[in-house]
Amino acid sequence: MICNDCPRQCNIDRSSQKGYCNSYDRIKLARAALHMWEEPCISGENGSGAIFFSGCNMQCAFCQNKEIAHGDTGKEVSVERLAQIMLELQEKKANNINLVTPSHYVNQIIDALDIAKREGLVIPIVYNSSSYERVETLKRLEGYVDVYLPDCKYYDDKLARDLSKATNYFDTAWQAIAQMYQQVGPCSFDEKGMIKSGVIVRHLVLPGHISDSKQIIGRLYKEYGDDVYLSIMSQYTPLREVEGYPGLSRKLSRREYDKILDYAIELGVQNAFMQELCVASESFIPEFDCEGV
Repeated sequence: MICNDCPRQCNIDRSSQKGYCNSYDRIKLARAALHMWEEPCISGENGSGAIFFSGCNMQCAFCQNKEIAHGDTGKEVSVERLAQIMLELQEKKANNINLVTPSHYVNQIIDALDIAKREGLVIPIVYNSSSYERVETLKRLEGYVDVYLPDCKYYDDKLARDLSKATNYFDTAWQAIAQMYQQVGPCSFDEKGMIKSGVIVRHLVLPGHISDSKQIIGRLYKEYGDDVYLSIMSQYTPLREVEGYPGLSRKLSRREYDKILDYAIELGVQNAFMQELCVASESFIPEFDCEGV
C-alpha cells in the first residue's frame, strides 16, 4: 500500500521500502512499559502505559530518543501482538495507553485497537506526537483516541527547516491541533485528577529561541484559552549531534525559562504544566531495550 499518511508524502510502498520515517509498514517497537515521567495527570501514581514506536517522520537534530527515531532499535511485532501489549499494560494498572511517536503506524494501530477493545481494553488512549500530521490521517483516529498529546515545536519556519527539515511546520501543526481539539474537546479529568479526554500541547523551550516560544504560547492561548492545557518544558538536553547548531550546545538557562513562564502568566494562562531545570539530563531518557515487547 502506498504511504502518504504524513506531510512528507513519500508516495512509496512501505511493504518493500522505508519511508522518511525510516520504517517499513511492519510495526516496530522499542519499549512497552509503565512510564512515570509524563505530565502528572497522565502518569499519576501507577504510570502511563507507554508504547514507544521505532522510527519518526521528524528526525529532529536534538532528539533525545534518537536511538529509536532512526528506526534501527526495536523489535517487529504483529498487529495482534500490539493489541496484546495494550491489554498487558492495562493488567499492570496503567492509567492509559500512551502511543509514543505513532504517526507512521496509524493504520496498524487502528487495527490493534479494534482487537484490544473487543477483548476488554477500556483505559484512555493517548496519542503522543510531533504534530507534523496530515489532517486526513488524524480523521481516521476519531473515536479511537481520547487524549491528544501533541508537541508544538517551532513557530519560525526557518528554525523548523534547520532543525527538523520540516517545511511549513507551524501551519501543519496548527491544523493538526485544531483537528485534535475538534475530536476530543476541552480537557476532562476523573475524581483522581487523571485526564480522561482532551488536548495537552507540549512545547520544549530551546535555548536562545525565547521569542519563538512566546509566539507559540501566545497563539495557542488566544485560540483555545484554558480549554487546551499547555506543558511548557525545560528538559532540552544538548547532545553531540547539535554541536554545529549555534546556541544549542548548552542547556536552557533559568532566566530564559522564567521569562517564558512569566509571559504565560501575563497572558492569563492558568492550565499549564512546568518543569524543574534538573530534568534536563540524559538520565531521564528511558532504556530502549524492548522491555514489554
